[in-house]
Order: sequence, then structure tokens, then C-alpha cells
Amino acid sequence: MLALNIFAQQVAADTAPKVFLVLALLVSLFGFGAIVVGRRTRQSASELSSEISSETVVKSAESVRDRLSKARDAFTGAISIALTHSSITQQTWDELEEALLRADVGVATTARVLAPLRELVKIKQITEPRDLISALRKEMTSQLSQNARELNFDASLDAPNIWLVVGVNGAGKTTTIGKLSAQQRALGRSVLLAAGDTFRAAAGEQLETWATRSGAEIVRGAEGGDPSSVIFDGVARATSRNIDLVLADTAGRLQNNTNLMEELAKVRRVADKASGKVTEVLLVIDATTGQNGLTQAKQFSLATQVTGVVLTKLDGSAKGGIVFAIETELGIPIKLVGLGETIDDLVAFDATEFVSALFN
Repeated sequence: MLALNIFAQQVAADTAPKVFLVLALLVSLFGFGAIVVGRRTRQSASELSSEISSETVVKSAESVRDRLSKARDAFTGAISIALTHSSITQQTWDELEEALLRADVGVATTARVLAPLRELVKIKQITEPRDLISALRKEMTSQLSQNARELNFDASLDAPNIWLVVGVNGAGKTTTIGKLSAQQRALGRSVLLAAGDTFRAAAGEQLETWATRSGAEIVRGAEGGDPSSVIFDGVARATSRNIDLVLADTAGRLQNNTNLMEELAKVRRVADKASGKVTEVLLVIDATTGQNGLTQAKQFSLATQVTGVVLTKLDGSAKGGIVFAIETELGIPIKLVGLGETIDDLVAFDATEFVSALFN
């Protein structure tokens, strides 16, 4: 027994340093592994962001082509008739005007688009109907290529960015906010939703559902309460919690348009005085309203200094030409378009793809 104890002590003495060495190596390897995992995690996040961006571009191109069938059908019918003629006549111009007006481009914008083409025909630089249609396509694209369309987010701010979302009830304001929240969360930004549409009973509940889906925080007020106070409180909470972005819903209907615009102007003033900074004011317009959308854009822009338009329900509208009226007459860029019900169906507006989809 004594010999066995002596042998055990000797084995322990011999192996202890080796065990400690192995453990040290394991700790070292584990630590290195943690670094590698951390790097891979960051790399994966970067790759995911890149994939989201590239997928969004592809999604946008495919969606616009596939889902603008109503607008395309209304537009290309008259275009096809113009192509059947052997020469460019007054009838050709009448048919082109009809095509543009059917698409709800508007009288003023139609005249602006066709004017340079008339000059090219007059000096014989264009003589064939097919060349005229090609020139029309280029002119329509150039009419939409002057504006910057990126959503304004100032990453250098030591305070929340505030995006006010305005528009009449039924245009898709609250749904747009929900989709924006999910997309911004996917980009790694923290988001708070301010339920400032206190006059529509279901708006708060709807926004709360979107907050849960997207992982955003939400601030709500009492039904019928002061929208400005809700947005101010939302910005204050976002500031205290270092949240990157506040998406603020606003009222879409009051007793009359004057009261609505006064309320929205007040919301804008209060938001400007809050601890964050208003970097975007998005006007949501239902594409199916056509030229009424242009009137809305004028009114809302005066009250809130609109910086961009979200055109919803474009897939269900034959009046896609409202894009040209808004941009050329008001100088407000279309930044996003809604092409369906899912989160992925709110896509960045691409002027070239849009015009291409109208012609093809």
C-alpha cells in the first residue's frame, strides 16, 4: 500500500505540469476562438447588410417591372398606336399626349416632356415614330434624374434622427412606418416609434403591432391627445436611451384641412425644438389618387417642409405618372414606392427602372 501511494504521488508530480500546460493551451485556443467567432459575427453582419442592399436593388428592379402592369397597360396602348404610323404627324402627337395624360402625368408636365421632342422633330433630327418613342423614353428618364433619393440619416449626430411621416388617412402612413422600422432595424439601427396619430382610434394599436414585429420601442399617448406632446416625449425617451432613429406618425385627418395643416405645422415646430434633429419629412401618397396626390403634396409641403415622398399602392394604380408631376412641378423627390403588402414591397425608387417598366 505504501508503494502504491508513493507511485501515485510520483505520477501526479510528473503529470501536473503537463495538465497545466494542456489547460493553458486550451484557454489560449478558446480565447483565440472567441476572437475568431467575434470577427466572423461582425463579418456576417457586414455581409448581411451588403446582401440586404444588393437584394433590395434586385427586388426593386423585379418588383417595378412585374407590378406596374396597370400603369404600363394604360400608357403603352397609345404608344403602340403611335408606332403603327409610317411618319410623325399631328395625330402622333395627339396619341402621345393621350398616353401621358392617361398615366396621369398631368397637363403641365406632359407639355414639358414633349416640348424638346417637338423641336427635334422640327429640325429633322427625329423623323421616325420609333425614334420618337425612344427619345420620349430618354426625356422622361432625364426628367426624374435630378433629385437625390437617399433617406437622410445623419450618423454624426449625438442625438436621435427624427423622421416625420405625414399624409392623409388611408394613404398607408402607419404601414409605411412599420415597414421602415423593420428595414432600419435590419440595418442595425435602434428605432423608436412615436404614435402621434392620436385622432385615429386604431393607429396606436396598429403601430404597436409593428413595433413588436420589428423590435422597436414605442411611445403612445391618450386617444385624442396632443400629437406634438407624444412626439416630444418619444424623442426625449429616444435621447435618454441612445436610440438612433425616431419614426413619428402624425395625424391624417382633423375637422378640416386648415386644422390639419396647423396641427402638422405645430408638430414640426415641436420636433425641431426637441433634443433630436428632424432629418427627413416623408409624405405618404396613395398612387391611386392621381392628381389629387399633387394637391396633397403642395399642402403638406407648405406645412412641414416635405423632403421626400413615399408613393404607396403603385402596383394597383394606372396613374403612375403622378411621379413626374410631383417631381417636376414641386421638386420633391420620390424616395420610396410601395408595391405590395409585405415589408420587402417597400422599395427605393429608381427612375430608370420606373420609366423602363412603363415602356416594357
